[in-house]
Amino acid sequence: MAVITIDSHDPRPIYAQIEHALRAAIAVGRLRVGDRLPTVRELAVDLRVNANTVARVYTDLERAGVLETRRGVGSFIAATAERARSNERKSRELNAFATRVLADADRLGFTLDEVLGALRAHRK
Repeated sequence: MAVITIDSHDPRPIYAQIEHALRAAIAVGRLRVGDRLPTVRELAVDLRVNANTVARVYTDLERAGVLETRRGVGSFIAATAERARSNERKSRELNAFATRVLADADRLGFTLDEVLGALRAHRK
């Protein structure tokens, strides 16, 4: 039985669906700190996706501190529900912010290069 499922009708890329599903499972408590995840190969076979796709998700989640991989043992949940939720929320908020900035820039006639240049100059 799969820890998660993917939807062939969902317009998001498969890796995004897998990452979202894992974060959501942590956020609602279906997966808890210390729980062992299926191996990359097991999950790929179960979901009928390329193993490289699952490996990419596991790597990204490990970098984000959501998973911990122990060589020869497996991948385990390392983040609490609150941390998994806050990372997802932070990503949504950043995307919404970027959308607003780009919409305002377009409305005011600024190019992306001009906006990026102003941000870099302001940062210094």
